[in-house]
Amino acid sequence: MMMQTLEQMRAHHALDKIREIENNCDEDTRQKFVSYVESLPADIIANGLGQAAATLLARAKGDEHDAYYLLYRALKEWLCRDDPEGRAPYGGANDLMAAIVNCDRAVYLRAQAEALAWLEWLKKFAVAFLG
Repeated sequence: MMMQTLEQMRAHHALDKIREIENNCDEDTRQKFVSYVESLPADIIANGLGQAAATLLARAKGDEHDAYYLLYRALKEWLCRDDPEGRAPYGGANDLMAAIVNCDRAVYLRAQAEALAWLEWLKKFAVAFLG
């Protein structure tokens, strides 16, 4: 496989997640997902990645089919992905919340910036394909 830029990897992952939602969720869940994706960047900027991620989990109330949970899981998969080149802030971590609270500030800030960059793609694709 040819090497992709980080920007291409973000786009590819985001599109895969949107296709999953498109193919596996009902219209109500798809619409909620779009709404949540649109508001998450502002939530991250206002409250930080940890608070925003914890809020997604709390609002999902343990329901893995809830749009909040689907967004949390997509974010976790991106930030915690296995990445031999070390570009994933929490590469290989199983638990996003544990990674957030156990890593130092520099890693946290990198993860927050990475989440916002990835969300630009997720938001564009969500609006284009689900909106």
